[in-house]
Amino acid sequence: MTERFLGAVAALTASVGHESDMFGPFLTVLPVDGIAISTLGDFLGSETVSASDPLAVRLDELQFDYGEGPCWDAMVTADPVIEPDIRREPTRVWPAFSEAIQGENLGAIFAFPLRMGHLRLGAIDLYTARPSELSELHVRQTVALATVVSRLVLLRAFRLASEFNPVEASDQLSRRAVHQATGMVLIQLQIPAADARLIIQGHAFSAGRSMLEVAEDIINGKLNFADEEQC
Repeated sequence: MTERFLGAVAALTASVGHESDMFGPFLTVLPVDGIAISTLGDFLGSETVSASDPLAVRLDELQFDYGEGPCWDAMVTADPVIEPDIRREPTRVWPAFSEAIQGENLGAIFAFPLRMGHLRLGAIDLYTARPSELSELHVRQTVALATVVSRLVLLRAFRLASEFNPVEASDQLSRRAVHQATGMVLIQLQIPAADARLIIQGHAFSAGRSMLEVAEDIINGKLNFADEEQC
């Protein structure tokens, strides 16, 4: 990892509360002209969280309106969508979206999923004005940056949802249950403890339940996120 990339990770990590600025670190390490970071779908709704320029915003809006495009595919498949020559030699065609971008100053589009465990949050959309490739290193770096962004997007959703009040265990038994469930999710998904707890919180958020209720389901074997990941 280069010093510039580590700096981008640090800048993203420090952007809690300033998520609209998240596009900046990407532009310091990737050979792209613009970027948008968006939530998609029913869980968090469809919204541009951070965008570098008007074209990046328009690409998001087209995908929101048409319900198709590289960001949707990236989120659903959990894999990057790489289109190095989106207009002349596309490997995928989205009927409405592909037609709508013909008049744009656009050469390549790259979309990367935003996910936390089984939670599908949205996608990162990057573009270049001319046909262009991403190297294997740049793909790996973008995937790593997307992991950081996924945490920030989920935390932002919790912060903005005023009606959601995460249940923090108030007694020793409740704390023990959430802690035990966190350890089980950690093992199921092979992720850090902080991310395991965040996934439990996210699942509770999406289901309209308390963290304690979800934790009890995990402990009792009713909910296994390793199984959910396969869905």
